[in-house]
Amino acid sequence: MTQQKEKACFQKTALLKQAETKSGWFVLDATQKTLGRLTSEIAKILRGKHRPTYTPHVDSGDGVIIINAEKVKVTGNKEAQKNYYHHTGYVGNLKEISYRTMLQRKPEYIIEHAVKGMMPRNRLTRKQMKRLRVFAGTAHNMQAQQPVNVNI
Repeated sequence: MTQQKEKACFQKTALLKQAETKSGWFVLDATQKTLGRLTSEIAKILRGKHRPTYTPHVDSGDGVIIINAEKVKVTGNKEAQKNYYHHTGYVGNLKEISYRTMLQRKPEYIIEHAVKGMMPRNRLTRKQMKRLRVFAGTAHNMQAQQPVNVNI
């Protein structure tokens, strides 16, 4: 029994400090990817859960660049039934935009909105969401960050 107690005393959880973090950038292609499955992977990378040194209170995640946002797909009948809502601030002015219309107008918003919904609501999340860049086409202006292409 004493040997087990001694072993237990030496097993400590390593908590990462902000100064010890190293972040990089990943490029993900959204072509023919399902919206929910893609955005859950993006949220995991932004939070840093893909690393073995994940610490909940430290921003240890990486930046994510999404290209071809207009080519993301949804399953089932969501393309016809899914709606996005926003309120203008005036009484009775709740606006509703369908998925198809939003895909034509702002395809970047669809992915940003889905990722934001998968993140916790706190100050750390707001900081992590700033490292999400979504582009409608194949071109992006983030070459200076030396991003790594990733297939999901």
